[in-house]
Amino acid sequence: MAKGKKKSSGVFRIAMLLVVALFFYALYRTFGPNTGEMVKGEYLYIRTGSDYESLKKELESGGYVSDMFSFDQLAMLRKLPEHVHAGKYRINKGMSNFNIVRMLRNGRQTSVKLTINKLRTKSDLIKLLSSNLEPDSATFTALINNEEYTDKFGLDSNTIMCAVLPDTYEFFWNTSADNAFRNIEKNYKKFWNDARKNLAQNQDLTPVEATIIASLVDEETNVLEDKPKIASVYLNRVRKGMKLQADPTVKFAIGDFTIRRVTGKMLQTESPYNTYMYAGLPPGPICTPSLSSLQAVMEAPKTTYLYFCANADFSGHSSFATTFDEQIKNARAYQKALDARGIH
Repeated sequence: MAKGKKKSSGVFRIAMLLVVALFFYALYRTFGPNTGEMVKGEYLYIRTGSDYESLKKELESGGYVSDMFSFDQLAMLRKLPEHVHAGKYRINKGMSNFNIVRMLRNGRQTSVKLTINKLRTKSDLIKLLSSNLEPDSATFTALINNEEYTDKFGLDSNTIMCAVLPDTYEFFWNTSADNAFRNIEKNYKKFWNDARKNLAQNQDLTPVEATIIASLVDEETNVLEDKPKIASVYLNRVRKGMKLQADPTVKFAIGDFTIRRVTGKMLQTESPYNTYMYAGLPPGPICTPSLSSLQAVMEAPKTTYLYFCANADFSGHSSFATTFDEQIKNARAYQKALDARGIH
């Protein structure tokens, strides 16, 4: 009888040990590290419309999960298959099944922050957005070239870039092309508050016109103290109905921003953006201007300047003139300096 009791007691002890071992094993598989080699990096991308099976394939192929069986068991228990959310998720090395499942089930994705300093063309914007967000370049291209769409914001396919201000923008990776642009346009509306609109109006400009002129100023100089005077030149020429004759617009028309010296042949480039050929403002901005250039336009001083050119000392400053004779003198000095340096 005692032997029987000893035997059953031993079996019970072993069973208990097995239960405890299984319990701790389950705990380890749930809360212990379960990431793999992370061959695709630390970010997991779940595309819009993905189901649980495609999610598992991505987790395996990307090396995000080492033991898929334990992950799958917990995912089923936590009903992840019914709650797959598209997005960009950061998987840290050593994360547990519990943390990964909870993050994915709750859709706690990592935001995408894009800092825009200066863009020149719509293609630049499209490339930036499509390289960092889910919608492809074709989707963004179709959107910003759609006149019915841009008209909703009081813009067109040329002035659409006026809405893009230098700033850091935050998006969800899987945001739609429409929501991405609305995020950018929201910042544009916030910038153009009543105070700034009044400043532009004092110059007889709309926000769009002020942005276009600011883009010219931005391409002309990086010297802060010269920006307001350059803005005054363009404003004076607009008011007099003179052609702006801005060299950067020729570079924009040609599509080559590396040109250092605009020549006579280049001035004949056929484009509505070529302000040597056409009077008035170009159809849209030739870059996304800095805030300092926008401010320079809104607060441009009253001057009699109608001309300016780069200073012959290559200091970055500009020489300003009221008469054409003064401009010719300044321009010849600069051209002579270019020739001396062999810049063509």
